Amino acid sequence: MAGYLSETDFVMVEEGFSTRDLLEELTLGASQATTDEVAAFFVADLGAVVRKHFCFLKCLPRVRPFYAVKCNSSLGVLKVLAELGLGFSCANKAEMELVQRIGVPASKIIYANPCKQIAHIKYAAKHGVRLLSFDNEIELAKVVKSHPSARMVLCIATDDSHSLSRLSFKFGASLKSCRHLLENAKKSHVEVVGVSFHIGSDCPDPQAYAQSIADARLVFEIGAELGHRMHILDLGGGFPGVEGTKVRFEEITSVINSALDLYFPEDCGVDILAKLGRYYVTSAFTLAISIIAKKEVLLDQPSREEENSSAPKTIVYHLHEGVYGIFNSVLFDNTCPTPILQKISPELTSANPPLFAEEDWP
Repeated sequence: MAGYLSETDFVMVEEGFSTRDLLEELTLGASQATTDEVAAFFVADLGAVVRKHFCFLKCLPRVRPFYAVKCNSSLGVLKVLAELGLGFSCANKAEMELVQRIGVPASKIIYANPCKQIAHIKYAAKHGVRLLSFDNEIELAKVVKSHPSARMVLCIATDDSHSLSRLSFKFGASLKSCRHLLENAKKSHVEVVGVSFHIGSDCPDPQAYAQSIADARLVFEIGAELGHRMHILDLGGGFPGVEGTKVRFEEITSVINSALDLYFPEDCGVDILAKLGRYYVTSAFTLAISIIAKKEVLLDQPSREEENSSAPKTIVYHLHEGVYGIFNSVLFDNTCPTPILQKISPELTSANPPLFAEEDWP
């Protein structure tokens, strides 16, 4: 093993000790003053990350996983995944620096952002990161000038019309433009070694993967015709990270495996990759947060005649984090978190708040 981990990276707990147990232990002995001032915090079950990894290997045995650092850059997560042998998909210089700082070799890093700053391209060149993605002529020209030894992966657009988070409106080259881009790369003496795509997050249609793999096959054939030695297929991400989604992970992987067997059979010499983020970490993290205020509100705005009547009311609770902070996925991913009561203050009915644990929060 590469030796990314040490005992100081973890709080060790007994076998069978759950996240709820740990939260109870962390909050049980807190003084009232400490409880009043407690900030929101996450508890990570890194064993869940490991279990997700072995599930991935079982369901997609031909695919090498790369972790999307932007999803969750906690050192504990990065070190565990590095120890498991994953590669890392980085979006900028800071993420490349971070994973290299813990000992990840440049050969296991993809600079996968199609929109790159020149300074970050130069950083990749200086530190040996050679695998970069592109989807237009301007990005290609930037790499030609600042990182001529780069090995490029052409990012193609997908049909992500059913996905919750759609990426193809800002990333990905159309199939019609691929020949021109590949010709340009050839003229510029840039090596294009593969194709990538991303169908967006929370896609309910596994066939979107099959269609994208078929499209990638066409681009491979164009590349081969132009003299590019293409040998990498990057399936992107978008895989669900929790149970109860519209389409199960196993259903998606079954479709992917069938498409790979059809378009990229095992003896074709193509290295299959995938860039996963929430798949690995969503179910591993639990958010603990306090209620700081509550008030009664009317369910419906009463008319003037009903103002003094006994209209139905509900309780609204206020947290010390919001949608512009930890809960940003409520805005961006349309999530609907369900709180689980962890600890009740002796004076719950007055000003002192209970501590809630929000499970399965990315």
